[in-house]
Amino acid sequence: MIGQRLEVRQGQGLVITPQLQQAIKLLQLSNLELEAFVEAELERNPLLQRDEADAGGDSAPDSANDAVTDAASDHGGEAELSFVEGSDAHAQNMDAASDDLYGDAAPGERVSDRQEDGAAQPGLNDWSRTGAGGMADGEERERPDHRDLTLWEHLQAQASAAGLSAADHGIALTLIDATDEGGYLRADLAEIAGRLGVDVARVEAVLSVCHGFEPTGVMARSIAECLTLQLVERNRFDPAMAALLENLELLARRDLTALRKACGVDGEDLAEMIAELKGLTPRPGAGFGGEPAQTVVPDVHVRPDPAGGWRVELNADTLPRLLMDKRYHAVIAAGARSDTEKTFVADCAAQASWLVKSLDQRAKTILKVSSEIVRQQDAFLAFGVEFLRPLTLKTVAEAIEMHESTVSRVTSNKYVSTPRGVFELKFFFTAAIQSSDGGAAHSAEAVRRRIKTMIDAEDADGEVLSDDRIVEILNEAGIDIARRTVAKYREALKIPSSVQRRRLLKTA
Repeated sequence: MIGQRLEVRQGQGLVITPQLQQAIKLLQLSNLELEAFVEAELERNPLLQRDEADAGGDSAPDSANDAVTDAASDHGGEAELSFVEGSDAHAQNMDAASDDLYGDAAPGERVSDRQEDGAAQPGLNDWSRTGAGGMADGEERERPDHRDLTLWEHLQAQASAAGLSAADHGIALTLIDATDEGGYLRADLAEIAGRLGVDVARVEAVLSVCHGFEPTGVMARSIAECLTLQLVERNRFDPAMAALLENLELLARRDLTALRKACGVDGEDLAEMIAELKGLTPRPGAGFGGEPAQTVVPDVHVRPDPAGGWRVELNADTLPRLLMDKRYHAVIAAGARSDTEKTFVADCAAQASWLVKSLDQRAKTILKVSSEIVRQQDAFLAFGVEFLRPLTLKTVAEAIEMHESTVSRVTSNKYVSTPRGVFELKFFFTAAIQSSDGGAAHSAEAVRRRIKTMIDAEDADGEVLSDDRIVEILNEAGIDIARRTVAKYREALKIPSSVQRRRLLKTA
């Protein structure tokens, strides 16, 4: 019999309320986006007002900064962090499903940190499908803000795909941050080397890799170097052109006689060389006009603690101080007569109270995650970029008993100021490869660097290492890695196969 009937069923389900959605949104906003959101709420909700009494006060709110005592009591990372009881209760409620993770295993990488033996290699992007602005086909439609990549995003993506070690990747990101909107590097290499605790030669080596990024000529330190990089790519850089670039001031004065003498060419050749220079791009970054460069304001400060270790504090300048005006609420609630007015006042009061609590919990969560990252990466702060440890979202989430999605949101668009510079929180996440003997995991970037070192040591009279032989050597060293992983690492480093290398060595 087919018929209709009514049934009453009782069940349980998880519902994300508008207030919880707002709390999740606040957690992943940058400080600039948060300020804009708060301004809009102040305009919309008459019961909200700024807490002017605390303006210009302590370096961070008491409710958040008192949640942590200090991080990393020694450089060995054996410190204990003590938090205010129940400080993460609300943060746990902001967790989302496991498929809502960005899954960054390392800075700029978009692969899961739980894939076995690195089969899907971080940073291996297919650049054959990239279009204008470095965006892959169809990617523009998927980007939520519907805008082209900025120059810095374009360079950071290429740095992630360059197969650099964790230390060199950190140097590359620092150099990219020092690049202006025209594409020129505006930083002293010696100062960067001293801040990161590495040799100047190593910074120069990383910069030479960055000079191979698109657009050609980017991150040059002068107009002559920018044009040189473009001429080298076109195979048009010769001694005469080098002399012309060394005497650009003569070209600016139109002193052609002196230029012909300096370059050792006749008038016709000089005219062709000048015409070739005019076809180059003196400002390689000009094609990326997505948005103006903005000064990065750190969300967290990390300073040495006089008692040892590191002190982690929130930046009060980036935290809005809001409160609900309870006196005004009482006045307008007493004057509300219709049901519509009463409902409006009640909604404003509930939203104001929830926003104040959400902002406070956001600050506590950022501080808790940042403190754990500092504890895990204290060796970097003490000794330099070479000492970055393998770190994943899952490791931090388990240490602070939160969900990975919460850590994902906290580390998105958040920056930390350290004695070694200002870094995005995602900078401190590096992939790991498990040890075959059950010991400590190895950084994927360190393994890639080890492979490159072994191959660089090859010579025509010695053994040219195949991928299988490299696997054997790494397994003997306690690194559990598959052959396909070695092959992908080698390809990411742009190293030819063993057969091709053997031919090149014999030719040389």
